[in-house]
Amino acid sequence: MNRRESAALPSPYFKEEHEALRAQIRRFVDSEIKPHALKWEEQGFVPREVLRRMGELGFLGIRYPAEYGGSEMDTLGSVVLAEELGRSTFGGTAITVLVHTDMASVHLANAGSPELKEKWMPDIVAGKAICAVAVTEPDAGSDVKGIRTTARRDGDHYILNGAKMFITNGVHADLYFVAAKTSAEARPSQSVSMFLVEKGTPGFRVSRALDKHGWRSSDTAELVFENCRVPAANLLGGEGQGFYAIMRNFQNERTVIGAMAMGEAQAAIELTLDYVTTRKAFGATLYDKQAIRQRLAELATKVEAGRQLVYYAGWLDAQGVDCTREVSMVKAYCGELVNEVMYDCVQFHGGMGFMRESTIERMARDARVQAIGGGATEVMLEEVAKRLVR
Repeated sequence: MNRRESAALPSPYFKEEHEALRAQIRRFVDSEIKPHALKWEEQGFVPREVLRRMGELGFLGIRYPAEYGGSEMDTLGSVVLAEELGRSTFGGTAITVLVHTDMASVHLANAGSPELKEKWMPDIVAGKAICAVAVTEPDAGSDVKGIRTTARRDGDHYILNGAKMFITNGVHADLYFVAAKTSAEARPSQSVSMFLVEKGTPGFRVSRALDKHGWRSSDTAELVFENCRVPAANLLGGEGQGFYAIMRNFQNERTVIGAMAMGEAQAAIELTLDYVTTRKAFGATLYDKQAIRQRLAELATKVEAGRQLVYYAGWLDAQGVDCTREVSMVKAYCGELVNEVMYDCVQFHGGMGFMRESTIERMARDARVQAIGGGATEVMLEEVAKRLVR
């Protein structure tokens, strides 16, 4: 009896619409990202016209309602987008898109008023209005309750004061979803609120663009709010609901970061296989060395395990299940694994792997932040640990 190859079998998670989306994104990556993204690395941002093109193709509204131009797909649609962008080998480009689609604009989609949604969601989906989320501060990262930016009600406005740090899309965004404390007396989890702040609002400015180790094509900034007057209508949800909104979206955010990491890891292994099967040393290819081929086999096994964990977490989220444990596992495992993969892939490229002209060198720099951003590995493991004992 002949056994079918596993790759020929339909996925238990993905439907035909997911696979069609994957094929479309992969074509876009090959034709419109890979040939040009080195220029974006040099200039420090992804051109606006590229994002608009992605909007035209429907990539920026995968999860959003059709009335705004979206496709109304589930969490696994975002997983497909993130994984394929990760496979592009340009982490900065990938995170530029994913912050817009799955980390920032969701705050408007989940908690914005009908008027705000009607005003902004069509442009967000079309790539005409680019989004950033501003939670992290110089003294508060994974500890959301520790933020110091304040928002004080003043008639029909709120007055924001404070600073935000490491904000992806921070230089070139049009809309900023900003976390600020609206109460000094409430419990920490009930003191944070979310606001939509438009670029050009008086009292709001980009303090400086930040120079990063990796993700060079992703613009990152420090933001400052000095008596910034924001209309009360731009409060997302009620006062004190910001912490819960941030926590709610962490399941989605960390799933797509994990998917992106596994896309990057798979691309790195494929790139390295191409190299070691052609590079010769001591009379044979590097792949003929048992230590190298077995290590690559081990890494491929781990990546397959990580990929399936991502898919499972995405599927759980699509079912409406609280999968905080599984998503935290995804973020911890995949963030560390992609760095493990990059380390050995650089090693197997030898001296070329240390050269700036090498793709694997750039990928290794980009991967380092995967164990930091969106929830550091140590924080994620604590989230898992809390749920091991019932």
